[in-house]
Amino acid sequence: MTRWRGLLSLWAMLWLCAMNAAWAQGDVRPPSDQRFVVVHKPGPAWQPQTPLFQQPGLDKHVAHYRQWQQQGKLSLGGPFMDSGFGGMMIPESGVTEDEVKAFAAADPAVQSGLLTFEVRRWLVGMKRSP
Repeated sequence: MTRWRGLLSLWAMLWLCAMNAAWAQGDVRPPSDQRFVVVHKPGPAWQPQTPLFQQPGLDKHVAHYRQWQQQGKLSLGGPFMDSGFGGMMIPESGVTEDEVKAFAAADPAVQSGLLTFEVRRWLVGMKRSP
């Protein structure tokens, strides 16, 4: 079993190297579904002893992102359920980096210090076919 994993890992690395070389030469179009995701982490106002859904101001954070959901700009979002908490919001394709950063910065939970955020470029490498 370990041998097969090693061979699979080697094949994956070789495939990625070949695809990267092809993209650089213009032979293959790079994947186009890139998005700017918001990764949230607990901020200085986070209360470690308070359960996630009882954090003061979390309701305003949810209401803030519901606006995007209602506008069709939010694909997925929610908290991480491990001990580190935080969460991630995945906008729909086409929402610009500047728009994502401005919206994330305007989040009442960010402004109050409950959460911090980082915007990261994310490539949708796999998704279900329609």
